[in-house]
Amino acid sequence: MPNSVDPLDAAPLTCAGVTTYKAVKVSGARSSDLVAIYGIGGLGHLALQYAKIAGANVAAVDVADYKLDYAKVLGAKYVFNSKIVNPVDEIQKLGGADVAIVLAANPSAFEQPFASLRENGTLVMVALPKDNVMRLPIFETVLRGIKVVGSLVGTRVDLAETFELHADGRTRVVRESRSLDQVNEAIEELQKGEVEARLVFDLR
Repeated sequence: MPNSVDPLDAAPLTCAGVTTYKAVKVSGARSSDLVAIYGIGGLGHLALQYAKIAGANVAAVDVADYKLDYAKVLGAKYVFNSKIVNPVDEIQKLGGADVAIVLAANPSAFEQPFASLRENGTLVMVALPKDNVMRLPIFETVLRGIKVVGSLVGTRVDLAETFELHADGRTRVVRESRSLDQVNEAIEELQKGEVEARLVFDLR
C-alpha cells in the first residue's frame, strides 16, 4: 500500500474498491460509453469513479436521494431515483446503456439493469442477493447480443492499481469513522440503511 494512502481509505479500497474496479475492468467500459450503476453506496460510489476514469458517462440509480446527490458530486451525468421514475425507461431514452453494473442486492435490481441495456450491451453482476435467482429473457439476450458476466473481487494486480489510482488523487472514498466499542450501533445503522457509503473502524 502506498504510504500516501490513508489507512482509513485503504480499508474500503481493499474491499469495495478492488471489487468495483475489477467489475468496471471486465465490463469493457470505454470512452463515450454509457455505464448504468445500480446501487450507489459503499461499492457504487467507487464504481462510478472507476467508470469515469475509463472515460464513460455514468447513470446512477438508487432509491435514496442523498446517495444520488453525492453521485452527482462524484461525476454522474445522470441520476435516477427508482422509487420515483422507471430507470429502464429513462436510460433507454438516452439510447440504452452499453454497460450495467449491479451492486444492489435484490432480484429487481438485476432485471432492471438488463432491460436498460442497448444492443450488444454487457450486464455485470457483482451483488449477491439472498433470493439468488433472476429472470433472464432468452430471446432478448440472444437476439440483442447481450453479454452477462459475473465479477468477483479482484486480483493482487487489481488491488495495486486501485491503490495507485487513489494515491494519485483520482478517487475519493466516502466514509465515516467509528470506534470499535460502537460496533453494535454501526451494524444497526447498516441494517437500517442509514450509512451514506462505508463505515470504518478506527483502531488508532
